[in-house]
Amino acid sequence: MELRALRDMVVELNVHMELLQRENSVQATELVSLERRLTSSESKTSDLEKENADLQTRLSSSESELLISRFRIDQLERENADLQTRLSSSESRIDQLETENADLQTRLSSSESELLISRFRIDQLETENADLQTRLSSSESELLTSKSRIDQLERENAEKPKVAFYTALTDAGQLGPYNTDITLKYSKVFTNIGNAYNPSTGFFTAPVKGVYYLQFTVFGCSAGHIGVRVYKNNQRIMHNWEHNNNDYFPEYFTNSLVLELTAGDEIHLVLPSGHSIYDNSDNYSTFSGSLLFTL
Repeated sequence: MELRALRDMVVELNVHMELLQRENSVQATELVSLERRLTSSESKTSDLEKENADLQTRLSSSESELLISRFRIDQLERENADLQTRLSSSESRIDQLETENADLQTRLSSSESELLISRFRIDQLETENADLQTRLSSSESELLTSKSRIDQLERENAEKPKVAFYTALTDAGQLGPYNTDITLKYSKVFTNIGNAYNPSTGFFTAPVKGVYYLQFTVFGCSAGHIGVRVYKNNQRIMHNWEHNNNDYFPEYFTNSLVLELTAGDEIHLVLPSGHSIYDNSDNYSTFSGSLLFTL
C-alpha cells in the first residue's frame, strides 16, 4: 500500500514536474518576451526621455515665445485701440474734409466764374487803359504845346507894355460955364499903369501903337448945358452934351471910344464954352482908358 502510494506519488510528482517544466518553459518564453519587451520599453523610454527633454526645451522656448507673444498681443491691442481711435478721428476728419471739399468746390466754381469775369474786365480795362495811354500821350503832347504857347504868350505879354488909367476930375464942385473952351485936367488919379496919363496937363499919350479903349462920365447939377469934347492930337473927334432944365435934378451921361493910336498920339477932354461940369469927393465925372492890344 505504501509502495503504491509512493508510486502514485512519484507519478504525480512526475506529472507535476512535467507541468512545472512546461510552466517553466512557458515562463522562460514569457521571460524572454518580457526581456525583449523590457528592452524595447527601455529603448522606448530612452527615446521618450529624449523626446521629453526636447519637448521640455521646446516647451520652455514656447512659453518664452508665448510670453513675448502675449506682450506683443497686448502691445498690438493697445496700438489697435489707438489706431481705432485715430481711425475714428480720421474718418470724422474725412467727413469734415469732404464737407469742406464740397464747399470749396462750390466756392471754386464761383471763383472760377468770378475769375473769368475778372479776366474779361482786366482785358477790357487793359484795352481802355491802352486807349487812355494813347489819349494821355496825345494830351500830354498837346499840353506841352499849350505850355510852350503859354510860355511864348507870357513872354510876349511880358514884353508888351501895360497901359491903364482911371481918374476923377476935381473935389471943387462945379466948373463953368466959361466964355472959352478949357482943357479938363482930371487931377485925382486912382490908376495910372504905364504912366501914360499926365494929371498936370490932362493929356493921355499913347506909349505904343495899338488899339485903346477910352471912357468918360459927365455929371451936371445946374440949369444949362453940360458936355465935353474929345480931342486926338488937337483934332476934335467927339462932342457930347446934355441940357438941364431944372436946377434941382442932376443930369449925367457916359460914353466910350475904341481908337487906333500910334505911339505919341495924345487924347484929352475939353469943356466947351457955355457948358459946365460938376465933380466932388464922390467922383461923379471920370476919365479912364486902357490898351487893348498892340499893333
